[in-house]
Amino acid sequence: MATGTNIRTYFNGTWHEGDAMIMRAADHGAWLGSSVFDGARYVNGVHPDLDAHLARVNRSAEALMLRPTMGVEQMLDITREGLSKYAKDAAVYIRPMYWGIHGDVTAIVPQPEETGFAICLEEIPMAPETASTTLGRTRFRRPVMEDAVVNAKAGCLYPNNARMLADVRSRGFGNALVADAMGNVAESATANVFMVKDGAVLTPIANGTFLAGITRARHMANMEAEGIDCFETVLTFKDFEEADEVFLTGNMNKITPVTGFEDISYQVGPMTKRLRQMYWDWALSA
Repeated sequence: MATGTNIRTYFNGTWHEGDAMIMRAADHGAWLGSSVFDGARYVNGVHPDLDAHLARVNRSAEALMLRPTMGVEQMLDITREGLSKYAKDAAVYIRPMYWGIHGDVTAIVPQPEETGFAICLEEIPMAPETASTTLGRTRFRRPVMEDAVVNAKAGCLYPNNARMLADVRSRGFGNALVADAMGNVAESATANVFMVKDGAVLTPIANGTFLAGITRARHMANMEAEGIDCFETVLTFKDFEEADEVFLTGNMNKITPVTGFEDISYQVGPMTKRLRQMYWDWALSA
């Protein structure tokens, strides 16, 4: 099922109109999960950090033992060609993808001689500035490197995220605040998480259990440029219960304010609003 509308798909060297068929039933990625993707955004005629997202999809492929077949500049050219068919005011989700095609003699290990590649573009509106979410706790946790390919943006990781979301949504929350293997806060089920306390911005230290996102890094760079204190540190659920503000960061909507965690309520505070404005000031001037 497509998430957005007005889809265009790059596959086998050309752009196709619509949600094109790109994978065969016996492809390694179809039945053994060797698929990776990344997500970038085209908004108001700009595509912030697109090159970083394209570089990461190649790193994700390598983490799943796939051979990347496209360079960043090549993917940039292809994506810009595809975006030229959209209106400047369109909000487009940009999704480059790789998947395995052949396995070894046991079928399990993907082989490097052929790798599937596609780029999918689809119009998905940005969330309105008034949008927010709430967080609940879940018993499901982020895995570690010894358990899963947590250093990749891999499709095989998302069933775990899905059960986190289903768990907390069954209790009326919008997203899950998720622990790492040690029981400290890692991220939400869909995005990185920050909190504000006494004027300082805090975020869980990147400890290898979650992807420290490109949008997360961009917000941190913007804060550094403006002299705002931002610290990566170990954070507990109690820290979030005592926070002044909480917000999520990710490519899809850049900043999502959090208005509650279990029975704790937050205001959409001045730091969250300021960082959102700083992001768009940077994106539209870059």
